[in-house]
Amino acid sequence: MPYNCVINNHENNLTKAELMNLIQSYAFAVNDLALYLDTHGDDEKALALHNEYTRNWKNYVDNYERRFGPLTMYCPCNSWRWIANPWPWEGGND
Repeated sequence: MPYNCVINNHENNLTKAELMNLIQSYAFAVNDLALYLDTHGDDEKALALHNEYTRNWKNYVDNYERRFGPLTMYCPCNSWRWIANPWPWEGGND
């Protein structure tokens, strides 16, 4: 299945916290599967699941960054958005 960056309506309704939870959950699963695949590289089911979870993780990260700003310094942007929102100690922890 090719990567599709189109956001469906359900994903638009997710809160910032819900998106972050999904991102962290998929990141954990991708890393865990990668560790498994280090010793079971011929497990096609695990490899397919790793690929699926990686696509889902990327989709949620892209969605989050479009809506709430960059998660890392590797996000392409038109401006330096790190400083656009209040920092947690300035009341920006939602």
